[in-house]
Amino acid sequence: MNLRQEDWVAQLEQDENAVILDVRTEDECNEGIIPKAINIDIYKGQGFIYRIDELDKSKNYYVYCRSGGRSEQACNLMNQMGFENTYNLVGGMMQWQGEVVLPE
Repeated sequence: MNLRQEDWVAQLEQDENAVILDVRTEDECNEGIIPKAINIDIYKGQGFIYRIDELDKSKNYYVYCRSGGRSEQACNLMNQMGFENTYNLVGGMMQWQGEVVLPE
């Protein structure tokens, strides 16, 4: 499901079963991530599939990338793999107004 930032953030803040997923490259993540995000690079192809498949399908995934394109692809792929609740951040990091931290 595509959500505008206000809705994505509002829903995320109320969700105790949430996981934030950043599907950008490591270089992009080094410029800053949304706090508590885990990074799985969608450009890793089959490696991305393996990592996604290890995730808990009962969680709700809030997915983002640089502009919203890759994260939308990731949500569609995750839905095909049996993830019921995936939420794409429309506009991605390019339009993100919230907090940004450096990855640990």
